[in-house]
Amino acid sequence: MKRRVMEVMDGSSHDRAGSIVEWIITFVVLTNCTAVILDSVPEIHAEYKDFFHEFEFWSVMFFSAEYLIRVWSYGARYAADQGGAWRGRREYMFSFFGLIDFFATAPYFVHSFFPFLDLRVLRVLRLLRILKLSKYNTALQDLAHAVMSERKAFASALFLILIATIVSASLMYFAEGHNQPEHFGSIPACIYWSIITITSGYGNVEDLTAAGDIIALLTGFLGVCMSAIMTGIVASAFSNQLGRKKAAFGQQLREALADGVISEAETDTLDRLRRQYRLSEAQAREMMEEARKEFEEKYQRKVRDVAAGE
Repeated sequence: MKRRVMEVMDGSSHDRAGSIVEWIITFVVLTNCTAVILDSVPEIHAEYKDFFHEFEFWSVMFFSAEYLIRVWSYGARYAADQGGAWRGRREYMFSFFGLIDFFATAPYFVHSFFPFLDLRVLRVLRLLRILKLSKYNTALQDLAHAVMSERKAFASALFLILIATIVSASLMYFAEGHNQPEHFGSIPACIYWSIITITSGYGNVEDLTAAGDIIALLTGFLGVCMSAIMTGIVASAFSNQLGRKKAAFGQQLREALADGVISEAETDTLDRLRRQYRLSEAQAREMMEEARKEFEEKYQRKVRDVAAGE
């Protein structure tokens, strides 16, 4: 039972129970984030503060129960000879998602024990609950894997941005430093202007000299070029990530078709793998047809080779 609860809560079961739990947690997280955002509006807070307080209380109870269930169920991850229950529990509690689950509820309890403290910053941490959704959606995980797979390209692009920032800031310091010492009086102050210009295309301060105009134009154009480079790297990384998932699913398909028949257990395994990789049913069917064609072609070649040998 403990392992079953762990699989359902972890989102790895890929069955009806897992889907229901996923949708319930997603709904509660989204409504909580919406409540936190609306509660920050003074007019809405003044009129509905009792509702928001009550809603926060029951939300904390929900997330606390979820956290305790996860801690308990993760004890089934390892057998006694592999470290026992507390190895799995410690692994979850100090993992990224475990810390998110903990800090999503901690502000409420801290405020309950120390009501005289100004904990507005801690209360904003309630928005961390939205990161819980990344456990059930692979977008952030895919982005992290994509960045790791293209880390050398990202490092090169960031190095170019660093060089461009320092060079443009230094040039702007010599061009505008005497005219606007309050804004361009030092290279570190110009670095802030350079970062704003590269990222948004327009700095936070208007330049006054012709040289400053040229430097600002070149810096803005360089920012557009760097954005295009970074976008291309991310797009390529995501495409490669999807290709790796399709390749892994295709390999599993070919192994299932090795004997010419896909059993019910193999069908369930393929369906779970498809959901895990977030492949659509149409993509899975297309890959299934390609795998069947490859199997039939290999089988026909084998038959012809046997016939030719006889």
